[in-house]
Amino acid sequence: MTPISRSGAGRRSLATVVCGALAAGGLVAAGVATLEPGAASASSHREAPLISGQPQYDNTDVYAFVSPDHPDTTTLVANWIPFEEPAGGPNFFPFAEDAQYDLHIDNNGDAQGELLFRYTFKTHTKNKKTFLYNTGPVTSLDDPDLNITQTYDIELFKLHNQKVVSKTKLADDVPVAPSNVGKASMPDYATLRDQAVHELTSGAKTFAGQADDPFFLDLRVFDLLYGGNLTEVGNDTLKGYNVNSIALQVPTDMITESDDQPIVGIWSTTQRKNAQGYYSQVSRLGMPLVNEVVNPIKDKDKFNASSPWDDAQFLKNVTNPELPKLIEAIYKIKAPDEPRNDLVDVFLKGVEGLNQPPHVRPAEELRLNTSIKPADSPKRLGVLDGDNAGFPNGRRLADDVIDASLQVVEGELVGAKNDLGDAVDKNDKDFEKAFPYVALPTEGSRGPLAKGTTEGNDVRNQLGDALQPAGSSGSDNTTLIAASAGAGAAGIALIGAGLLWWRRMRDRAY
Repeated sequence: MTPISRSGAGRRSLATVVCGALAAGGLVAAGVATLEPGAASASSHREAPLISGQPQYDNTDVYAFVSPDHPDTTTLVANWIPFEEPAGGPNFFPFAEDAQYDLHIDNNGDAQGELLFRYTFKTHTKNKKTFLYNTGPVTSLDDPDLNITQTYDIELFKLHNQKVVSKTKLADDVPVAPSNVGKASMPDYATLRDQAVHELTSGAKTFAGQADDPFFLDLRVFDLLYGGNLTEVGNDTLKGYNVNSIALQVPTDMITESDDQPIVGIWSTTQRKNAQGYYSQVSRLGMPLVNEVVNPIKDKDKFNASSPWDDAQFLKNVTNPELPKLIEAIYKIKAPDEPRNDLVDVFLKGVEGLNQPPHVRPAEELRLNTSIKPADSPKRLGVLDGDNAGFPNGRRLADDVIDASLQVVEGELVGAKNDLGDAVDKNDKDFEKAFPYVALPTEGSRGPLAKGTTEGNDVRNQLGDALQPAGSSGSDNTTLIAASAGAGAAGIALIGAGLLWWRRMRDRAY
């Protein structure tokens, strides 16, 4: 397919903007999610009945791209736990200990994984006699004041026809970046993030920890297609929420079949241990929004438990998608003719001449041609805007998969030119320029300061200022202010003395 080169700025009427948003919120998945119940479907924020009640095991998105600053490597990012409220203490958001978080690589197009990277986590508690996640300001990952910590192991499985050929331990007890409690608890969270980046052998890197949710879209499509009157669009539903991220950067030749076959398919899964001690798959993700909007309710849990090589059972969901029909009924935009073989080619096989492997078996995977170098000036619509390094050739963090998928689902590749979108064109936070690339998580202490306080005030001044009665000023209140500040200082001194004694008495081992 020859990419359609255009500006992407787009002239949109209100109707097309809205309908793009609606469709974007759901149509993206239409193309991808149908065929592949086992490969990772994508952007699945609480997308299926069973997994919606198990957030620790719920994949939200998968990303795969040639590393922009190290083009001889490929970066994989997979996220879990949707809609993390930053202030959600006291337990915050650990990875599950009874789960296997897996990244799958299909490097020959047969819809089976030849490589599997498995992450497993352990939780460590220093002091179980407190409810606190941290007992003081945390300045490093081994700070004794970081009461709850996690570590993880990584194993690499090499497979043939789903049989294990070899297993290698790549890492032991790597520290996880903690949840970002807030500025008082973690005054320099960026340093904690840097300390959680761990180098493996052969130039590989790994990271696990909290991050800003990189997916951006207006999810209010579920209110009967944006409120039924086109007014509820253009708001990033995921703004201010975090996720738990696993990021892995590996030399590209470690995951490809050969120089002559550089295309890989990627998906992630979660396996949870049951009461009998066995693991069963409860979530999967590859292309964005597939299970969320494309699969009907009757198939959603089945999809999460299945694998890409069995995706033929979901083919009808792709060739006869529901969303275009809804858009036509409500907004009178004609749905493309069925069966939608264009969606099968793009979302289940890869684009011929771009990211379709030879002898491909249709399956829902995020397919990446690793031989295509990163773009100097990435475009948010990726291939649709002439940028072959972007979605659906893999998925970069800044790719606008909602707009791109919506336009394809509404017939962009079969002559129905459109400029649909959800009016959310970028993430609310800037992505990092180096591994792990995801943006820093929003801190739990975000929000307005108490009346009379400023960020520059120290704790004692803030206590004194906050106790000043509203509207008071001048010398009439000097005594009250001084007494308040004194009381605050005394309280802080007592608390500090108590904490100092407590820290000396307790076990400080990591």
